[in-house]
Amino acid sequence: MTQKVLIATRLYPPEVGAAAFRLEALADGLLDAGACVSVLTSVPPSSSSKPAASRVPVSRWPVLRDAGGNVRGYVQYLSFDLPLFFRLLASRADVVVSEPPPTTGLMVALSSWLRRRPYVYYAADVWTDALAAMGAPGVVVTLMRSVEGLALRRAARVIAISHGVAEQLAQFRVDPTRVSMVGNGVNTDTFSPDGETSDPGHPYFVYTGTMSEWQGAEVFIRAMEHLDESSPVRLYFFGQGSAESDLRALAERVAPGRVEFGGVIAPEQTAVWIRGAVAALVSIVPGQGYDFAKPTKIYAAAACGTPVIYAGAGESAAMVAQNNLGRSVDFEPARVAEAMKDLLVHEDVHRPARIEWVARNASLRTSGRIAAAEVLSVVGR
Repeated sequence: MTQKVLIATRLYPPEVGAAAFRLEALADGLLDAGACVSVLTSVPPSSSSKPAASRVPVSRWPVLRDAGGNVRGYVQYLSFDLPLFFRLLASRADVVVSEPPPTTGLMVALSSWLRRRPYVYYAADVWTDALAAMGAPGVVVTLMRSVEGLALRRAARVIAISHGVAEQLAQFRVDPTRVSMVGNGVNTDTFSPDGETSDPGHPYFVYTGTMSEWQGAEVFIRAMEHLDESSPVRLYFFGQGSAESDLRALAERVAPGRVEFGGVIAPEQTAVWIRGAVAALVSIVPGQGYDFAKPTKIYAAAACGTPVIYAGAGESAAMVAQNNLGRSVDFEPARVAEAMKDLLVHEDVHRPARIEWVARNASLRTSGRIAAAEVLSVVGR
């Protein structure tokens, strides 16, 4: 009998983001495995491209969004999560897949208990660790950590995108036999070395994706102070996030005219800018409990053949250094500037190996199929 899988997520294409792409890959993997798949998600912001024809039925619900068009903030989360609870009760499925935030996991847990069906929690990160790193009030972190722990412990299976995430789940007393590591990656059809390359007429570095406090992208703007002001080098930011306004203000103060913000762009256009860059920039503020994270933007750059400058510590620093993905440096503007200068003058000889490494280790199609197998494994238990 065909197994029915329901994916509950506030983010799904055409919205741009790692979670949206990851769940689309999961849906494709489930379809390839012969399952019947449907998605409960939100109406995308008006700035999103028109939804392309989907291989699966997608049910969308209007939600509140912040000024940047994001479903981010407790009121915005609840505008999706509360209707989701009743949408889940009215939906038939053999298993449900939940994504963070924990409030969505709570709705999935409660509805699954009432409908007497299992659910799988897709742990792309430890959400409350990021909340703590952003300086949220302690009482909020404690409350949300309780919610996240409940959602994780009640899941029939938890699938983590990395060993680091899987290890962090121990703090929630999750049964380790229910945790599986499925890996992470990028769409190597979109992010590839072949295709159009941006040429703005000067060398540049590019930062793509979310700009939040725990990522600390200001280190790259401050690094521009250590480069010769007469140099034509520019820094481009594409994406959005809670730290964007502060980053814009900082750029205007310390590097006026040398930093550009291009907003959210489609993945295909992101790849165009990455291909033409001297390097892609990735950072995580060290020592805030998030050193285990492996940002997807590292894989996107490497898949295009472009080196990464990673500022931070932990697993991403080791991954970049050990696999010739670029330069791994301390989270200091001067160290970042040194890496920038080095890449500007030295030929990149690791491009072919970098592309091959992503094909072997960071294909979103492969991780989607592995995740699909884990989801289907809980049906009938």
